[in-house]
Amino acid sequence: MKIGNFEIGKENKVFIIAELSANHNQDFNIAVESIKAIKECGADAVKLQTYTADTLTLDSDKDYFKIQQGTIWDGTTLYKLYQRAYTPWEWQPKLKQYAEELGLICFSSPFDKSAVDFLEKMNVPAYKIASFEIVDVPLIEYTASKGKPMIISTGIATEGEIQEAVDTCRRMNNNQIALLKCTSEYPAPFEDVNLKTIPYLKEKFNTVVGLSDHTLGTSVPVAAAALGAMIIEKHFILDKKIGGPDSSFSLEPHEFKKMVDEIRVVEKALGQSEIELTEKIRKSRKFARSLFVVKDIKTGEIFTEENIKSIRPSDGLPPKFFNEIIGKKAKEDIEKGTPLDWSLIE
Repeated sequence: MKIGNFEIGKENKVFIIAELSANHNQDFNIAVESIKAIKECGADAVKLQTYTADTLTLDSDKDYFKIQQGTIWDGTTLYKLYQRAYTPWEWQPKLKQYAEELGLICFSSPFDKSAVDFLEKMNVPAYKIASFEIVDVPLIEYTASKGKPMIISTGIATEGEIQEAVDTCRRMNNNQIALLKCTSEYPAPFEDVNLKTIPYLKEKFNTVVGLSDHTLGTSVPVAAAALGAMIIEKHFILDKKIGGPDSSFSLEPHEFKKMVDEIRVVEKALGQSEIELTEKIRKSRKFARSLFVVKDIKTGEIFTEENIKSIRPSDGLPPKFFNEIIGKKAKEDIEKGTPLDWSLIE
């Protein structure tokens, strides 16, 4: 799976996405400075969100539209929240151009067909389907039809709904699919994360897998990389003092860089799923155990547990031959400290 010039999964390299979301506080300059900082932190991509309050919901005070589920946004309506949180569409081509000038990949989450059409004109290299949109099969179908890689968060979906989303992409002849384990709580408690779902998703749906993380700190995304996540998405904010709907569970630059650095360490440590000795390890085998003569032995003398032992280093015969050699005779005089060899044994 390739997004822009990034080949996901090559050499264990994790695709790290900084989610800008609403963390610009409706200030274009903050958005630009955020993208610059995202690059400096070592991320591979910045992700935007393409919607307006009107493309997401209705401006209504009916109870249906009030947020009252014990979230950090309780007390407002969906419309008012999205009015605060949306990224002005006229910014997005400029932000994409700036990100690409810095060497970042820039793409977005569309929330309706008009957003897909807008992003197509921007020529984004991929699409992200947000957790709450995974049940919108017509939206997934329309987005997948554009032939770009599809990154889908699974936060609120049942296994059947995940299957339906994957099948929808494949029905549109789009097999470039990544599924992100996501816990749609803000912030997400650690005990609700269930990272073991990541390898399950890979096995069950045969897609690239990753994590869209809403926990506090960096431990969870780093652990996800160790479990095989090839995409990590995390909210980024220039400074939490900016405030905004997503600020409480976003990482500031020093935290985001720490996460990136730790994920890169995990990449190196993962290596390959095979037992193969490197040249350095082969050299270290010098200090493995082997059979040595530990007392002077005369010609014809019998090898015993007293005159040969398994000790370091590895210049003698392998220790597995110890019992076979016990009771045999020496062909010649052997000095203490000599590595045992078949040529010395009758």
